[in-house]
Amino acid sequence: MSDIYRDLDEKRFGWFHLKSMITTGMGVFTDGYDLSSIGLVLLLVLSFYGIGKSSPDYTIVTSLLAGSALIGAAVGAIVFGELARRGRKRFYGIDVAILGIGALLQALSPNITFLIVIRFILGLGVGADYVLSPMIMAEHSNSRDRGKTIAFGFGLMWGFGATLAAVVYLLIAPLVSPDLLWRIVLSAGAMPALAVVYLRRRMPETPRFIARIVGDKDKFINEVKYIANREIKINGEIKDNNTFMHYFKRYAGFYITAMILWFLYDQIAYSSILFGPSLIASGLGIPSDIFQFVMELAFTIPGGIVAVSLIDRVGRKPLQVSGFILMGVFLLSFGILKDFSLLPAFLGLMLYGMQNFANQYGPGSISASGMLGVELAPTKIRSQIQSYTVAAGRTGASLSSFVFPYMFIAFGESFAFYYLTALAIIAGILTWVIIPETKGSLEKTSGELNEMRNIEVIE
Repeated sequence: MSDIYRDLDEKRFGWFHLKSMITTGMGVFTDGYDLSSIGLVLLLVLSFYGIGKSSPDYTIVTSLLAGSALIGAAVGAIVFGELARRGRKRFYGIDVAILGIGALLQALSPNITFLIVIRFILGLGVGADYVLSPMIMAEHSNSRDRGKTIAFGFGLMWGFGATLAAVVYLLIAPLVSPDLLWRIVLSAGAMPALAVVYLRRRMPETPRFIARIVGDKDKFINEVKYIANREIKINGEIKDNNTFMHYFKRYAGFYITAMILWFLYDQIAYSSILFGPSLIASGLGIPSDIFQFVMELAFTIPGGIVAVSLIDRVGRKPLQVSGFILMGVFLLSFGILKDFSLLPAFLGLMLYGMQNFANQYGPGSISASGMLGVELAPTKIRSQIQSYTVAAGRTGASLSSFVFPYMFIAFGESFAFYYLTALAIIAGILTWVIIPETKGSLEKTSGELNEMRNIEVIE
């Protein structure tokens, strides 16, 4: 048996990989902008439509406005996970087109219901991108740099997008009225999305899809020549004729755990993304735009840089376990000090910021970058497993949009943080006990190499 992907896996990181990473990463950049910008302008939107804390529908409208894009993302993930079985490239670009059009339409919202519906539609594009981008990144990557490619192209680019949202808010706020400000901030997310549609439509199909799902030897050999500059010949059937259940029966424990981990993670992360600039920042006496700018620039992005530098050397598992556990420690400390009224603004900002740092060097660059769904599943069912993990994460995020503000108001801020602490610790333990290390060859981590015994490569 020979590994038909050896030349692709051993190819040094070059222009092809960089172009692929940037093209895929720009969609994630837009996701970060769109999903975090609503947290910045949430109170402005509610105020514009006359919805205050005394309004009887305040909690439900706030949750729907914050969570509608996430609900849409869960639906979009399932739909595009199935579509991607027919081609990764075929539907690439449609996702960011939905993001761009949805972002623009937000500026035209005549009422709160319209805005909620538009953000749901925008979420369909987010869900599609969460399925397609990490999968395409992984299937185009070499094995030595796959972790940092996904961690940068998905994890860090998301943080850059969220930072841009805060920068746009800071720059525009002094120049326009609050009623115009929220429309500009939300609609500006259209620019990076629409700018990358053409590049995505020009991307080649992934060699792994060509080999294992299409089964086209000649086209695969040409891809190897183009990417790795190597001439090879292949004996044997390269198409994977196994069924979904063939793999699911063997590795269901890994897949289900990956879904649970993203579900737990997104409840924690989106409590901060959606309500950090409003509920948490106001509790510390810090302006929402300053809060988000500091969180992203001083903590989230540095955490992502640590992940990129370590993920292919140290491995995914140590980073994710330590990241979850430290998130729990910092969240618990924040909640206890808040409970005893011993949390000045600077200390609160540091503790919450360190939670974001641990988040991004750990699960934010692994589970939330779609890495586990991609690396644990073989090519034949990768889009489906990825779609299930994304949908699980978006479901957790949607739940957070309803649960966190309810807990915050009904039981107090500290109780909400104790709940998030428990989720982080549970997720850390599940990763440590069940999830295997997934660095190295994509076919080895997914168990697919065992199914390729009858394929021989002649160089």
